Amino acid sequence: MVRWNDPFARLAVAHALSTAGDAVVAIALANTLFFQVDPTDAQGRVLLYLLFTMAPFALVGPFIGPAMDKVPGGHRLVILASALGRMVLAFAMIPNAGGGLLLFPEAFMVLVLGKTYQVGKAALVPSTVRSDGELVEANSKLQLLSGLAGAGAAIPAGLASLIGPGAVLALGGVVFLAASLAAVRVPDPRRPAERIEPKAAAELNRLPVQTSAAAMSWLRGVVGFVTFLLAFALRRPAAAPPVGRTIGEVVGAGKAYVPTVPAGPYPTWYFAMAVVAAVLGGLAGSALAPRLRAMAREGTILSASMGVVVLSALLGLIMPGLVGMVLLSAGVAASAAVGKQAFDALVQAGAPDVDRGRVFARFESQFQLVWVLGAALAVFLRLGIRAGSFVVLVGGALALALYLVAASGIDPRLLPPQRLLSRFSSGGDREDPQRSAS
Repeated sequence: MVRWNDPFARLAVAHALSTAGDAVVAIALANTLFFQVDPTDAQGRVLLYLLFTMAPFALVGPFIGPAMDKVPGGHRLVILASALGRMVLAFAMIPNAGGGLLLFPEAFMVLVLGKTYQVGKAALVPSTVRSDGELVEANSKLQLLSGLAGAGAAIPAGLASLIGPGAVLALGGVVFLAASLAAVRVPDPRRPAERIEPKAAAELNRLPVQTSAAAMSWLRGVVGFVTFLLAFALRRPAAAPPVGRTIGEVVGAGKAYVPTVPAGPYPTWYFAMAVVAAVLGGLAGSALAPRLRAMAREGTILSASMGVVVLSALLGLIMPGLVGMVLLSAGVAASAAVGKQAFDALVQAGAPDVDRGRVFARFESQFQLVWVLGAALAVFLRLGIRAGSFVVLVGGALALALYLVAASGIDPRLLPPQRLLSRFSSGGDREDPQRSAS
């Protein structure tokens, strides 16, 4: 039962419906834009799609973010307008569901509105909780709702797909209509003139936030890379491309074993297993984030998330077939979910209300850029699962080391024990007993 007098409950309902609508539309478009074409042909289309995913933030960053801060109730207005716009576009795409000329620009506009909604939602969350200490828990609940709503929407969308993609798009339009009605009841109590804090704005440009943003950027880049690594590896024909084959042989030589290429594309149900693993990993990360926040600070949570990615990549490298894919997919999804909530809480606590839209547009633009770069790298190289895991493993180890070095200057608790440092500084010699006695 929804407690409509609770501001966060109202936002949660609108968020769940918006996420479900996005999932339904994605299912309707996936078969037309990706799965119906040959993997080689799909490569060019997907690269073009990735290029266009950057365009929404050309609008969200410079224009929409600052505008929602200046207009009273602007954050709620953005959530409502994005839901209404996606509803109209979902119905408008029905005549072109088979691959008409207008399908791509309409899908692009859905993407723009979806990214705009993310910025508005993130900016509104602090207004629905009682204190900054509840932000991680609030973000965790919203992330859990995203996974559950997306998984729940997949069932009726799958049934509707038996009729055709037009039926799935119609279902998406109905879901977005419900999201619009729920968005009307979302509160937006802050006024643009409230709590103008120059010091808080300056905090966002200090080293702790910028270092955490770099760590979160790397996590988002890995998500993009692994997503498209699995998507293309599962559809690859028997002959592996030269780059993937070469790296695979190098990796295999180190283990006295050369990974074999399957006789044909992996079974279709492998897709489902990889997606389920990602969803479950994201849900597990969302559920775990508040407990981690009770024990550690945001920077420590981010470093632990990066460490889990490295471990997942190692498992993806040494475990064969489906097992390695599932562990890699679940580990990366869980790490990204935990890290994103920690970073959101860090920014939400430090950003003044008047600047939240601009701040989140700025960071989301940065994260989306690295996500696209990671995805484009996977599409361009077309590596095998193990070769891709090796790339994530090496890159993750380097990124984690750099982050720990940078963060250790901010939080002394991230430094190695002092005794270990003194040993290295003395060249490994034993300590003089007389000096210790003195």
